[in-house]
Amino acid sequence: MNAQSENAAGYNIRQHIPLLSVLMLGLFLAILNQTLLNVAIPHLMNEFGVAATTIQWLSTGYMLVNGVLVPLSAFLIERFGVRKLFIFAMICFTAGTFICGISNNFSMMLTGRLIQAIGGGVLQPLVMTIILSIFPPEMRGKGMGIFGLAMMFAPAAGPTLSGWLIENYSWRVMFYGMVPLGLLVILFALVKLKDIFPPKDIKIDVFGAVASLVGFSTLLYGVSEAGSKGWSDPIVLSTTIIGIIFITVFVIQQLRSEKPLLDFRVFKYDIFSLATLINVIITVAMFVGMFLLPIYLQNLRGFTALQSGLLMLPGALVMLVMSPVSGILFDKVGPRPLAIVGLFITVVTTYEFTQFTMGTSYNTILAIYVIRSFGMSLLMMPIMTAGMNQLPRRLNSHGTAMSNTARNVSGSLGISFITTIFTNRTTLHLTAATDQMNTADPIFMQNFSDTVSKVAAEMHLPLAQAQQTTVQLMAQQANIQATVNGINDAFYWSTAISAIGFILSFFLRDVRKDKNFGEDIVEQKAAQAQKQDSEVLMLPAPERNLQS
Repeated sequence: MNAQSENAAGYNIRQHIPLLSVLMLGLFLAILNQTLLNVAIPHLMNEFGVAATTIQWLSTGYMLVNGVLVPLSAFLIERFGVRKLFIFAMICFTAGTFICGISNNFSMMLTGRLIQAIGGGVLQPLVMTIILSIFPPEMRGKGMGIFGLAMMFAPAAGPTLSGWLIENYSWRVMFYGMVPLGLLVILFALVKLKDIFPPKDIKIDVFGAVASLVGFSTLLYGVSEAGSKGWSDPIVLSTTIIGIIFITVFVIQQLRSEKPLLDFRVFKYDIFSLATLINVIITVAMFVGMFLLPIYLQNLRGFTALQSGLLMLPGALVMLVMSPVSGILFDKVGPRPLAIVGLFITVVTTYEFTQFTMGTSYNTILAIYVIRSFGMSLLMMPIMTAGMNQLPRRLNSHGTAMSNTARNVSGSLGISFITTIFTNRTTLHLTAATDQMNTADPIFMQNFSDTVSKVAAEMHLPLAQAQQTTVQLMAQQANIQATVNGINDAFYWSTAISAIGFILSFFLRDVRKDKNFGEDIVEQKAAQAQKQDSEVLMLPAPERNLQS
């Protein structure tokens, strides 16, 4: 039995169950909070008397604060330690949630959301770093599978839960319900959570921090607005360019720094780089489904928000069950088989979404979505774990920060890119349908006349009014069909992107089988043992004999 097997055999996961429970509850609340609000947006518009462009800042502001804090999380973890940072993040999140619940105007609600975002932006990479530290590499699949419970179940369950709450209770219940849970997590963390490694008295790189804040905030804002305003909009164009410039400066400056805020040298590890790229592709594919399906179900098919959420609930339950299972499978078979199977299922089911019509049954969509969720459950955490396993322990916090930054940026870019495709293709299909309504075409005019006569007879209308009604019905039908075709075209692009991920998955390897795997862990244990021996030698003779 080798050293790794001995470590795995002697490792008792039960000792960490209380700690993992509190970490997962805190992370689950933070991620769930991001999706709960989407369904409540129309109600909040009426409550506060604001327009759609204003109310969107509740989501945009949260995303911006969240997005700029994630790249700084590696520094924050090293500077303050996991215990202080986790408790601070949960205090911010809980306080912000309480403010949102008691808000009586939009400004107060936005303030609460921004305070929430401070906590949410730190929690995800922080919890991931803690899990990577408490689980040995040969068991990280199981640990990351547990992490995936919150990462994958919360976004899928959010719309169902919020739809049910709003339909039966006030929107304020969404926030009030989280406050006692947040307080429970804080109290438990105060008692149980300990620092994995001591905080370091390091100074912040002011220039790097400013470049990161400006770069990521402007880029995320630009790409998030591009979906609604278009890429040619002056504000979208200028903020995106400014963001790219500042991020480029940040990357160059960090590569030259001896103590970088975010160490881009993690990309010299080939499997980490490949895993990050595949995870970006998976994130885009997942967000496309979460964005387009509600449009199809609610705007076109007339389903309620609750019905739309209920359709996604079985998929969320599949992810809940499969996330720890996929972690166990990862520890046994490695990342490649899971990635190949998962991405194959994702490609096939995403292609099935390109076949939508106005007659596609609810059960058909449900079945495809459940199968797609099963495929996704085999991907996100195992692939991320495959990449993180290659990094030395000292780079864990930088690796988690980089992975989560890539997810945030790719999620925003993916939605904006797909929204642009969806909008442009819908317009193109509508133009093509309008061109076919040619009054110079005798066949069209004959069909039009027959339809007018039928409408006049069935609705008991004068011929002129029947003609006007027919034109309105044809325009409405053309618009609906163009929108369906636009959604299908967007899913074609998503299928192509998923197919690229499927091809890349064949190049993944299990780094635990590499010859030099775990050398940094051995060196670290040797250094710790040497340090303990030195401390013993410094003790007076009686105490030294007692220690021996």
